[in-house]
This record gives sequence, C-alpha cells and structure tokens, in this order.
Amino acid sequence: MSSKKNSNQRDVVLMQQRIDEGILLAQRRLLNRGLHDDLSFILFQGGVVAEVPARDIKW
Repeated sequence: MSSKKNSNQRDVVLMQQRIDEGILLAQRRLLNRGLHDDLSFILFQGGVVAEVPARDIKW
C-alpha cells in the first residue's frame, strides 16, 4: 500500500510540474505577443488595478 501511495505522490508532483511549465509558456507567449503588437495589459497587484505596457514588464 505504501509504494502505491508514493507512486501517486510522484504522479501528482510530475503533473503539477507540467501544469506550471504550461502556465509559464502561456505567459511568455502572451508577453511576446504584447511586445510584438505594442499592447498593454491590465494587472491587479496589491489591491490596485493598473494598465501596464508590455514593454515595461520585466521577465
């Protein structure tokens, strides 16, 4: 029973890593599109909504 639990935990960790990598890839692609088309993004940080040009976002 213990080895199955460890296997499931490894599967969950691997799946979370893949999800995180996919999110980072999507963010990079979105930023690249914003840079290419000279767009700005609406961000919510620290309780404040702000419009930030893509060129001002540091990756």
